[in-house]
Amino acid sequence: MAIVAIIPARYSSTRFPGKPLAKIGGKPMVQHVYESVSKAGGLDRVLVATDDYRILETVKDFGGEAVLTSKNHASGTDRLAEVARKLTAEWVINVQGDLPFIRPQTISRTLRPLRRDRSISMGTARTPIYQKEEWVNPNVVKVITDRNGFALYFSRAPIPYIREHAGFSHRSLAGTDSREKRIWGYRHIGVYVYRRDFLLKFSRLRPSPLERIEGLEQLRALAHGYRIRVADVEEPSVEVDTPADLKRAEQYLRSPGNSPSGGRKK
Repeated sequence: MAIVAIIPARYSSTRFPGKPLAKIGGKPMVQHVYESVSKAGGLDRVLVATDDYRILETVKDFGGEAVLTSKNHASGTDRLAEVARKLTAEWVINVQGDLPFIRPQTISRTLRPLRRDRSISMGTARTPIYQKEEWVNPNVVKVITDRNGFALYFSRAPIPYIREHAGFSHRSLAGTDSREKRIWGYRHIGVYVYRRDFLLKFSRLRPSPLERIEGLEQLRALAHGYRIRVADVEEPSVEVDTPADLKRAEQYLRSPGNSPSGGRKK
């Protein structure tokens, strides 16, 4: 029944080469992600999967665990599957390396539905979008779900398109939260929970046209008829895709109450 969290981290990136080693508050981003993930309860192991010796050595230097993977993987899922094949685990959690301050409860809540219902093979999470600028940003992936919390679609576009004259509005569709803040939609968070056997199957599926168009691997699962359970969480809007995002991460870290990540809870 082991639960293993894996953080894929590659050095090459079209928008931000060397991103995992970029410093936030004096620490490489991969260290922030590792320490944040390690705070989640119930994890038996946390490791970084990388194709670059610089990242491997950096993780080892701060006391983390890392494994070297092939440089030929087309996606982070393929990198994850390479590591998972050598593991004995019931669940494998994929936490994207661009989430330096991911909250431990986000990981726990994403895992919970799969532990309760063994028919669910894959889960992820979403959080409300409160800023229109984030809603229309193609670097921010949006998700819509059915009434039971399963994903209908993921997109870089603002979804769904709302015809105001048809009697709907952003407020009537997405609503407001308990603080009466307007919700534009829901941002997908880059954390995935897989049953290990499904992850190995998923990595062998043929990429779908929609996956290639949007550049979103999770659309492969939907295209092949698999369901993705989406947990609702409150997660800070701190994803680092570009150097400009790195500056925002620095600002978040310096904000009151946002101290650097701590060590792993035992």
